Formats: sequence, structure tokens, C-alpha cells
Amino acid sequence: MARLSYVEMEQASPEVREVYEKAVKGKPGSFQKLVAHRPDVLKTILPFYASVGRALDRRLYEMVYIRVSMINGCYYCMQHHLAASERVGLTPQDWQALNKGDYSSFSPKEQAALKFAERLTRDPHAIGDADIANLKPHFSEPEIVDLDLLIGLANLTNRFTDPLGADLEFAEEKI
Repeated sequence: MARLSYVEMEQASPEVREVYEKAVKGKPGSFQKLVAHRPDVLKTILPFYASVGRALDRRLYEMVYIRVSMINGCYYCMQHHLAASERVGLTPQDWQALNKGDYSSFSPKEQAALKFAERLTRDPHAIGDADIANLKPHFSEPEIVDLDLLIGLANLTNRFTDPLGADLEFAEEKI
């Protein structure tokens, strides 16, 4: 249950209502309804979210987001990305492997990204030259920047939604 009130469409300021209508097609989720307490942030964060990770394959994007959310124990984000991952072919077996941190069934590129995501999430100050060198055989420099941004964005969202009690808007996926 949310620890703050949601800014619902009916009570939203014209500025927030415009974002709800244009950016989320009139169907804001819990995340947007919490961020809407800061209309200036809502207006800028949604386009930012839409731009991060787009240089990456969508399957990889979802895998990274799920793994970061699992590490952080973020129920809300994990559930959203489990649901999205089904549309790109991830299976419950893939989810179980991600949950265990067992990347052996994934491609070398996916393994490199997931290992980097785990290391960056668990100990960001330990990232060094070798970590980036391990990514270079699989990713271009713009893709490495996008991967790093995606991991950071997932961590940010994880630390926003669960602490504020964002409610899941659909039925839970079981792992």
C-alpha cells in the first residue's frame, strides 16, 4: 500500500494531466502517480526513461532490469519487468536463472551485461578498467554508456517505488 497519496487524474493539475494524457495515454501507473507530486520531475523523467537502454536489444534490457531489481529486492520493478519480459521471449526458467544469478544459459553478450549489472549494483566503487574491458568485445562504447545508464536507472527506480509503497497495478508473476 502506498505510503504517500497518488496524484489521480481527477485531482491532477493541468500540467500533470497533460503528461498523463500524452506520455502514458491516460493510464498513469503507481510510479507516475507518485512522481506527479513533483510535476517538473514527471515532465522530464518520462522522456528520459524512454531514451535509456534503447541502444540495447529489448530482451537484454529486460534481463538487466529484472536482475538489478532482484538484487535490490524491488518487488514493484521486478514485477513490471517480468511482465514485459514475456513479450520478448523470456521464460519462467530464465527468471529462475536470473534470480539465482546463474547466467550460464545465456549468450556470452548477455552474461557480460548481467555480470556488469550485478557488480555495478552491488559495489559500484569497485568497477574498474577490467570491468569495462570485459564489455568491449560485446558492446560498442555507446552501448556501454546505455547499459551503465540502464543499470543506474533501474537502481534509481528500485529505490523510489518500493520505499514509497508503489502498488502493483496487475496480477503478480510467480518465479
